[in-house]
Amino acid sequence: MKKVIKVNNIDCAVCAKNLENAVAKMYGVKSVSVNFMAGKMILDYDDAATDLFDRIKKTAKSMEPDWEFVGI
Repeated sequence: MKKVIKVNNIDCAVCAKNLENAVAKMYGVKSVSVNFMAGKMILDYDDAATDLFDRIKKTAKSMEPDWEFVGI
């Protein structure tokens, strides 16, 4: 399943890459791409991973508390 998620307040390529790498390692993620210029994450995931979005938010908040996710 694919989903586009708006990521507010992400403002650097290194941060985007770090988030992308962290999410890519999560159970249920098939592929992920984070574009800081567009402020979005494109996520392809297995819908059986029921708590994936909670894990993404928790991981992201530990990396940068100001990031906000719209659409999850």
